[in-house]
Amino acid sequence: MSKSPHSAEWKIKVVEDYLSGQGSYDYLAEVHGIGAKTLREWVHKYRKQGASCFKKKQGNAHYSKEFKTMCVEAVLRGEGSVDDIVANYTISAREVLRQWIKRYNANKELKDYDPKREVYMANARRKTTLAERKEMTEYCIAHGKDYKGTAALYDVSYSQVYTWVKNYLESGEAGLTDRRGKHKTDDEVDELE
Repeated sequence: MSKSPHSAEWKIKVVEDYLSGQGSYDYLAEVHGIGAKTLREWVHKYRKQGASCFKKKQGNAHYSKEFKTMCVEAVLRGEGSVDDIVANYTISAREVLRQWIKRYNANKELKDYDPKREVYMANARRKTTLAERKEMTEYCIAHGKDYKGTAALYDVSYSQVYTWVKNYLESGEAGLTDRRGKHKTDDEVDELE
């Protein structure tokens, strides 16, 4: 989900305009060029958490499986609307909770989410041997294609693990060979090349 382009100060001003009676959700949303539902969500959060709810946080939020289940069940038991639960439990956005509800209702497991930003970074790459790549690939496949977890465990990037697994599944162990900088033999070159 993309981050909001609006500053915390601007959001607070719009919310305070609403709370001071300067207009309805629909009117103020139109004046400020935002959705009425978005404004309603901001007002809800502001009432529960104060201005701190608009402060930018570094990275993504950490949500445990138990926390997700508790929030979903609170909505299903009627303890509050989606907006109420989002505001009460400081969930980053309404759509996040809606996705959890969809998964829960489809009998899909809600998993722990622990963002590991470093595995996506280019500087997480290191040189590896064919044996290491094979070990990492087999580990990743054995653990349900957990690319992020494998990358963090072996100190390599997410994209490396993803590529190795993809190549391994397509071509077997030969797909793990590092071919960068290698020239094709005369047998491998076709007429056009």
